[in-house]
Amino acid sequence: MQSTKKMPLFIITGASGVGKSTISEILFRKEEKYIVLESDLLWNDIYNTPENDYREYRKMWLKICASISQIGMPVVLCGCVTPKQFEYIEERTYFSEIYYLAIVCNENSLVSRMKNGRHIMDQTWINDSIAFNEWLKENYYLTNPKIRILDNTDFTLEETADIVDQWICERL
Repeated sequence: MQSTKKMPLFIITGASGVGKSTISEILFRKEEKYIVLESDLLWNDIYNTPENDYREYRKMWLKICASISQIGMPVVLCGCVTPKQFEYIEERTYFSEIYYLAIVCNENSLVSRMKNGRHIMDQTWINDSIAFNEWLKENYYLTNPKIRILDNTDFTLEETADIVDQWICERL
């Protein structure tokens, strides 16, 4: 693929249950300056390769985002990801910049959102989500590039989406 228009890519990351999917739906309905995609859309167990950081799945999404951005609009991709999963693969070169924003919240809120909002009762999934949420809060400044953190514990999802939209628009 030859990317003729290198646009920025915006990654909205965070643990399961933190609100990424709902925020992406809100952004999708309200914004015309960028394209919003949810990375879970194409998940299949064939991509379940944690031993290589889900490399083929990440490569596929970068190709999709680069293709879509050829219309002259940047893409916002929502999903559980860290910079090292995108920054060190060849397809990274399709973008002028990749910006990372992690949505986090306190543990009680996360567990409540998972159980009451998404009806997730699998304790392993809940524990993994808590661990990723904590990892983001403790390591965001160590990543390359650094992840920006947004704690939405005390915000509604609509307020969080407004903050995310503002963050994106400031970088356009």
